[in-house]
Amino acid sequence: MAFGGRLIISMITIETFFLLLISILLIFNIIIYIGLKLKRQLLKERNNKIFISIVIAAKNEEENIISLIKSIKDLDFPSKQFELIIVDDNSNDNTLKVAESYAKDLPNLFIYSIKEKRLPGKKGALDFGIAKTRYPYILITDADCIPAKDWLKNYSNKFSEGYDFLFGIAPFVKEDSLINKISCFENLKSSILTFSAANIGFPYSAAARNFGFNKLSFYKIAGYNNTTETLSGDDDLLLREAVKNRLRIGTIVESSSCVYSYSKKTFKEYFSQRSRHTKTSFYYLPSRQVLLGIWHLINLICIFSIILIPINLLYLIPFSLKLLFDVVLTMVFQPFFGYKFNLIELLFLQLNYEILLVINFFGAIFKNDKWK
Repeated sequence: MAFGGRLIISMITIETFFLLLISILLIFNIIIYIGLKLKRQLLKERNNKIFISIVIAAKNEEENIISLIKSIKDLDFPSKQFELIIVDDNSNDNTLKVAESYAKDLPNLFIYSIKEKRLPGKKGALDFGIAKTRYPYILITDADCIPAKDWLKNYSNKFSEGYDFLFGIAPFVKEDSLINKISCFENLKSSILTFSAANIGFPYSAAARNFGFNKLSFYKIAGYNNTTETLSGDDDLLLREAVKNRLRIGTIVESSSCVYSYSKKTFKEYFSQRSRHTKTSFYYLPSRQVLLGIWHLINLICIFSIILIPINLLYLIPFSLKLLFDVVLTMVFQPFFGYKFNLIELLFLQLNYEILLVINFFGAIFKNDKWK
């Protein structure tokens, strides 16, 4: 009888615990929803003379650099108001030669080749390129990306409002492969969190392929000097320094300013990239680490509560409610970030997402980074 009483008390305690988790999870989802709804208004056209330098670090990108240069050439923005700086970072293919073949047709294209850098990895190449810029506003993207036609125009409009740092939507091009769907879904989940957080004044992450800043603000926080904990982090850790210095951070939400990229083709490449990006999160501000840790831990506990169903069917409730919250949130906002998954895909990819979070976390701990 005493044993049965203790069991009942234990069950009640566990059920109360899960009820608390579900309540917190619901509050988090409501906050995320509110954050995404806050800044969906479109930018107003402004008459301004913002001058922008685009800086790109390229390493072994001979197959991608042509598409990038062509997409930038087609941007809806006066060519006299921007420059394109490509820094070839010790490529062992024809990246430099291919880029130089376009120099005659683009008077605002400047190409540099470096052998030695002040900082390691991609940050070193970007640091070199930024030092060569002539204009007061900097945009960063990757050599394998394709910016939408209003990319510069929308950044120009937003910079004219006085922002120090800005970041925009950076979706993957959707393809018919499992690794691509996994990557696209992770990108969608990450975008939902990062944009919502930024819109409620709690920025912590951005995609480097659609990222910009005032050059004076960049040097005010000592550039990349304080972001060398990992080879990654030319976006997140730079944003961390901007937050520490109380600079004004905003988002670009127009689809016409998206920067598209292609996901990794193999699982080996995918895990390498994800472990590198996950390792960067180890160096977020403590406040960001705590909240993100709570968020992911609650999600994982709810999703793995399914293993307790043999003990009591009530444990199906946190699992089901967690999936319901996820599906509703992603279905509502996926068009906003350039995606379209059906219900079956959302359910499968959401479950897969939680498992990969754990795998990538341990990958970040044990895997060494490298910049290509």
